Amino acid sequence: MAISVHTISLGIANVFILNNRGTVLIDCGPPKKADVFIKQLEAAGIKAQEIGLIIITHGHWDHIGSAADIKKLIGADIVMHQQEKKWLEELYESPLHGVGIWGKILAKTMVPAMKPFIHVRPAAVDIALDQFPFSLEPYGIAGRIIHTPGHTTGSISVLLDSGEAIVGDMAMNSLPMRLSPGLPTFVENLEALVASWRMLLKENLKIIYPSHGGPFSPDIIRQALSRYTL
Repeated sequence: MAISVHTISLGIANVFILNNRGTVLIDCGPPKKADVFIKQLEAAGIKAQEIGLIIITHGHWDHIGSAADIKKLIGADIVMHQQEKKWLEELYESPLHGVGIWGKILAKTMVPAMKPFIHVRPAAVDIALDQFPFSLEPYGIAGRIIHTPGHTTGSISVLLDSGEAIVGDMAMNSLPMRLSPGLPTFVENLEALVASWRMLLKENLKIIYPSHGGPFSPDIIRQALSRYTL
């Protein structure tokens, strides 16, 4: 039976439900979205108690914002990269690094303007990864977590055996961050990001699911990477 990938929109960010022999949640969206999440989950015919694991791709506020509330509701363990756990447990922050003129403008204007309105509650990280890949077979999903640094040092992605990749902010496909699908607007380490994508594209990818915007073909990333000689 094929793995179902359910996209749930929580404001500016998507979260994803993987459903097969087990059920896994990827990311938790911005703050104060737990109730919206549960309603959309029920609309998809999935019970919250079925979720066996919460994967958080990285520590930015629009991915960890509702983690504490969602974890309290469903009781599942949270898994993050070891280097990102302080973002959720200690509410650590680091500045965003914009790529290109538009990215630099957003990093200096939109992000600081939003900060006073963002209130994240801390939560414990139950599984802090420092070795990869991490198999999802024990959770009923034919796939694995891989380390994909670049957007942040501890960014992780989920690669399913069936060819889907859920990549967090390794790619973006929505306004105001991008006019079309492609590489992210904010990158901590561009060289690492390009290396992560080149590694990932060696897999038999069929479709990419970003956290911002709709899914798209990996050919778009291949074309974007052709501009880099890193």
